[in-house]
Amino acid sequence: MEKITSKPEFDVALQSPRLTVAVFKADWCGDCKYIDPFMPEVEEKFARELKLIEVDVDQVGTVSEEQNILGIPSFVAYTDGRELVRYVNKLRKSREEIEQFLQRAVEVYNTINK
Repeated sequence: MEKITSKPEFDVALQSPRLTVAVFKADWCGDCKYIDPFMPEVEEKFARELKLIEVDVDQVGTVSEEQNILGIPSFVAYTDGRELVRYVNKLRKSREEIEQFLQRAVEVYNTINK
């Protein structure tokens, strides 16, 4: 997963016409550490359909505030600079829930790109 550490990097990543899912995280977040072991497999499973980027909320300045990220980890899907869908809540996220969200993001992306 590409790590985004600045607002300019984030802005460039969002402009891609490809489906891009930002995973908002932080080093100190226990629930973020919980998903770390299985995320490489999840990323590989969805590699053809989307690109995952990791956004460290402590390093990207105002991005998390601008994107209305109130809890982490949070997942937000973008294409061409616009948000498609988001999975944001304060609860711990399971691998199954994350994969369901990513599948939903792919379906929304495919619907608007027909």
